[in-house]
Amino acid sequence: MPSTSVIILDESPQPPRALLDALAGMDAELSVRSLAQLLSGPVAALPAADVLLAPAGAPGESVRTAVRRLRRRAGAPIAVVWTTDDFGALEAHVRLGHEYLVPPFLPALVGARLHSCSERAELGRTLQEADARAELMGYEKELEIGREIQAGFLPEALPVPDGWEIDVRFRPARQVAGDFYDVFELVHRRRLALVVADVCDKGVGAALFMALIRSLLRHTAESSGLQHLVADRSGGRIPVVGATPLLNAVTATNGYLTRNHLRQGYFATLFFGVLDPLTGSLVYINGGHNPPLLLAGDGRDPLPLEPTGPAVGVLPDCSYALGYAQLDPGDTLFVYTDGVPEARCPDGRFLGDERMLAMLSGAVGDGRAVVDLMDRAVRDHTGRAEQHDDVTMLALHRPRAARGPHATGRSVA
Repeated sequence: MPSTSVIILDESPQPPRALLDALAGMDAELSVRSLAQLLSGPVAALPAADVLLAPAGAPGESVRTAVRRLRRRAGAPIAVVWTTDDFGALEAHVRLGHEYLVPPFLPALVGARLHSCSERAELGRTLQEADARAELMGYEKELEIGREIQAGFLPEALPVPDGWEIDVRFRPARQVAGDFYDVFELVHRRRLALVVADVCDKGVGAALFMALIRSLLRHTAESSGLQHLVADRSGGRIPVVGATPLLNAVTATNGYLTRNHLRQGYFATLFFGVLDPLTGSLVYINGGHNPPLLLAGDGRDPLPLEPTGPAVGVLPDCSYALGYAQLDPGDTLFVYTDGVPEARCPDGRFLGDERMLAMLSGAVGDGRAVVDLMDRAVRDHTGRAEQHDDVTMLALHRPRAARGPHATGRSVA
């Protein structure tokens, strides 16, 4: 028969010699622990066991608690209570579901009882493992459903105006991500909206908030007015087409999140830009996001588009300022999440903003070249280390000469 592992409870009285001899005769693996040791300290330090052998005088509830802690360590040990004469205390243990041993402690009888308990413990371990596998399979199924739902919130194709190129790279750290990007048309297709955002944290919770925030931003922007008046240098006010959907979308999303979900602690940094494809002018809001980089076609130093307000979902009733940029022929706007500069190598060092800026200084080519360059840099720097954060990159490029209409943007998962 296979050996049975037995923990002998170090409580008075000690097991009689006949019982110890019977245990030795059945080749049991014996260890001794006090009740205090089993009830305190880390569970990981507890020994694995099939049987907890206790005297009838040990407190029944304490023995049951010790068995529960041992079950958390490994399997489902059985409490076996022995006595030579205290049958009243023994009855109390039996009422709690504990097994028992009474004289005579003959080797065959003791061996049969403890081997029976060992088989029950093994069955309990098997059932626990089966439950754990079923739970894991259920979780993986739910995660796959979540991934499919999330994929439905990312654009299948990007509406790219004539004379422009858009390239995207999206690599979640897990099956579901907190990052997202979106590209859609506004103002009767006269403007192009571009969004890159990063919900704090990772996993299913962040993915749910990603879907919520993305839906709020797009729905509000598409349902808003056409233009917003801004002050010019002379003090007058000029209309900026597309600024109203932009402001309404960000402020309304921030208001909804802070009114309804502040306690959950989720927030998102985002860059939301609205492009005029005819002129290359860009109006944007940077809500606490990594500054996108405007890469000039003539090789000038990258121009960061700094934050114009806080992350959404943090401060109620906060205001957001508008930022402005101009993309001339040959220019590229590179928008990314913090998974790029915070990519970690095996020893924990970040790729870093300075190294990223150095790689993007000077002429780097079109948007695809920029995305490919930074994706290789992230992969090379990470090496065999685990990917700690979602990586999202979007490059908006204005070629020096139009290359004809694009039905879709180029997107690489």
